[in-house]
Amino acid sequence: MNTELAQLRDRIDAVDDRLLALLNERARLAQAVGHLKLANGEEGGPIYRPEREAQVVRRMQEANGGPLPAEAVERLFKDVMSACRALEQPLAVAYLGPAGTFSEAAAFRHFGQSTQGLPVDSIDEVFKVVEAGQAEYGVVPAENTTEGAIGRTLDLLLSTPLTVCGEVTLRVRQNLLRQSAGLDGIRVIYSHAQSLGQCAGWLNAHLPGVERVAVASNAEAARLAAGNPDAAAIAGERAAEQYGLAVVAPGIEDAAGNTTRFLVLGKDAAAPSGRDKTSLAVYARNKPGALLELIAPFARLGVGLCKLESRPARSGNWEYVFFIDLEGHRQDARVAEAIQEAAGHALSLKILGSYPVAT
Repeated sequence: MNTELAQLRDRIDAVDDRLLALLNERARLAQAVGHLKLANGEEGGPIYRPEREAQVVRRMQEANGGPLPAEAVERLFKDVMSACRALEQPLAVAYLGPAGTFSEAAAFRHFGQSTQGLPVDSIDEVFKVVEAGQAEYGVVPAENTTEGAIGRTLDLLLSTPLTVCGEVTLRVRQNLLRQSAGLDGIRVIYSHAQSLGQCAGWLNAHLPGVERVAVASNAEAARLAAGNPDAAAIAGERAAEQYGLAVVAPGIEDAAGNTTRFLVLGKDAAAPSGRDKTSLAVYARNKPGALLELIAPFARLGVGLCKLESRPARSGNWEYVFFIDLEGHRQDARVAEAIQEAAGHALSLKILGSYPVAT
């Protein structure tokens, strides 16, 4: 063996030994924090602190001198923190299943791999199992850069007692999957309605006239395609691996940079992390200038708005609810003042949650 190569490998082994020792030291410190909480009477408090974990990831990314990219640093440290949390208690996280969905990918990206995933059949069920205490947290899709807002998620946020305590943005790469290679013989394509919409242009160009069937999730689409040689599915690589399918055509989404934003739901509010976002649901009065009255306080106080989405109110009287994302935490003085002033111009205002901005 080349002497220089052997020396480099010996140095890597030595670094690995130091890494292992440091990781175990970190785990022992995390356990000590847990024991201290018990000694201080904090038993039953949240194990996962979104603001603390966001601060750790940001600090490591800012200190990173490379060659590891920022995304790799995020992934590594989230897995480290996840493994340390699991020594105390693995988190149960509900998501739209079955295994292999983009929702699953978002859940494990946010909470790390040492997480107990709980796949459920619908977005409604994610809310229900977290509200019932069968899972500590839930991850639900909120909006896509191509197809827009996920209406069912927005509707459920209006009535849930849960709070939004985090967000995840996931680059969505859609792939055409089937049992065998090639496009010949495909008679039906299964996928979630959002994914069918994201790939409509490609499907029109390459598989015109082929039946498109919307199903509950992309993973369910892959499961159906795995049992039918004349079928294909639009789904991610995780689904292809899960159901033993070939990737016939990768990256068939129409828009480059196709991204889905997911919200993390829990029972405990997140404290300020230093770089936060607050989500509101505001019922506007049915009168001229109502929207301007709602957003004017934020402009006056210098609070930036990230998103403004309208949706018909369930009253059916031509009233609308506006979903607003703004910069800052609800505990920030200017944010709190702006929210209070906006509430005075609204029929009602619900704070959906304040949480760290996705890295």
